[in-house]
Amino acid sequence: MIRSLWTAATGMQAQALNLDVISNNLANVNTSGFKKSRAEFQDLLYETLKPAGTSSSQDSQVPAGIQIGSGTRPSTVLKIFTQGSMENTGNELDLAIEGDGFFQVILPNGDTAYTRDGSFKLDQDGRVVNSDGFALEPEISIPTDTISVSVGMDGTVSVLQAGDSTPTEVGTIELARFINPAGLISTGKNLYITSDASGDEATGVPGEDGLGTLAQGFLEMSNVSVVDEMVNMITAQRAYETNSKSIQTADEMLQIANNIKR
Repeated sequence: MIRSLWTAATGMQAQALNLDVISNNLANVNTSGFKKSRAEFQDLLYETLKPAGTSSSQDSQVPAGIQIGSGTRPSTVLKIFTQGSMENTGNELDLAIEGDGFFQVILPNGDTAYTRDGSFKLDQDGRVVNSDGFALEPEISIPTDTISVSVGMDGTVSVLQAGDSTPTEVGTIELARFINPAGLISTGKNLYITSDASGDEATGVPGEDGLGTLAQGFLEMSNVSVVDEMVNMITAQRAYETNSKSIQTADEMLQIANNIKR
């Protein structure tokens, strides 16, 4: 009876974490390039009261034993890197990746971070940077007399300068991909860094070696489905409620046992 109290408690703790993940997904439903997460669980150790295959007589065995579980625990919060919907912004520095790959930006400490958020801007030196001022890697600078910027599907960046009739190429945007993007570590600000689980990055030109292509004037939106998350929230709520009922029922049974002597 006491076991059931602790078992149900692990279920409530698991669903509380599940709701944390769902809430974060919903909070980022309008975050550019955001990738939703999914909480996964596994059952805990079992107490074996009777092993399967135990002899019941000289010529027979027990076909199924008796095992009592101890509950559940979170095993993984998995990032799901499915493609988000595309929003047409018309901004020439908004870029979306159609397919696999990440933009690369340089952090203040010199490390490289990765993002699907292509809402780029220009800093005071004309460099292409993200919303926090982190420069795109490889670095691309736009001349001050630029009239328009053009980014090809293959990442080629060309500018049309005042007084010129033909565009001038100023650089190429490279993308990075990983064998296991779910192993990347989220650091906030729409950025990821590598881990041993993600493997090393493989960089290249968009459209080659499995990398996606670029779409100028578009932003990739969050891949969170509000409807799906609302259903998941209701499921988590009911599971939490059911586990709390298990605790209440176990408590009532203990109360009955304690009152037998009266």
